[in-house]
Amino acid sequence: MSEHEKHIGYIRKCIEVSKRARKSGNTPFGAILVGPDGAVLLEQGNIEITERNCTGHAEAALMKAASKRFSKDELWGCTIYTTAEPCAMCAGSIYWGNVGRVVYGISEKNLAELTGDDEQNLTLDLPCREVFARGRKPITVIGPFPEVETEVAAVHKGFWK
Repeated sequence: MSEHEKHIGYIRKCIEVSKRARKSGNTPFGAILVGPDGAVLLEQGNIEITERNCTGHAEAALMKAASKRFSKDELWGCTIYTTAEPCAMCAGSIYWGNVGRVVYGISEKNLAELTGDDEQNLTLDLPCREVFARGRKPITVIGPFPEVETEVAAVHKGFWK
C-alpha cells in the first residue's frame, strides 16, 4: 500500500469519527492521532456544542488529551489526521503539542463553502501552512485530498444553515 493510500485510509477513519460527532449533537469534524508505527493512538470528534466549549474542535481536544498522555518527543513522531484543514486555533494546539505532521481531507476554503455564513463556523481565511510557517519548527503538512472531498462533505450535508 502506498503512502498516499494510507493517508486516504486514515482520513476515512476521521470521517467515521466526524459522523459520530454529528450524531452526538456536535459539528461534524473528526481527527485521529497516528503513531510512527501506524497505530491509531487517539480519536476525537468535535465537542464544542455538547460540552459548551468554544475551543472544543476535534484537533484541539485531541491535542489536549495527547499532551497529557504522551511526551513532546513521542508526539513529534506522530501524525494528526483530520477531515478538514485545521483552523488557526487547532494549528496552534498542534504546534504547541509538538506533532510533526498534519494530514487533512479538505481545505479550509472548501470547508467555508460547506458551512457558508453559519455562525457556528465562521472560518478564518488562514491556512494552517501559514500558521506553521510562522513557527520555529518544521511541521509537515499534507493535503487536501480531492479523492475524499465528497465523503467529507457528505457528513456536513444538511447540517449548516
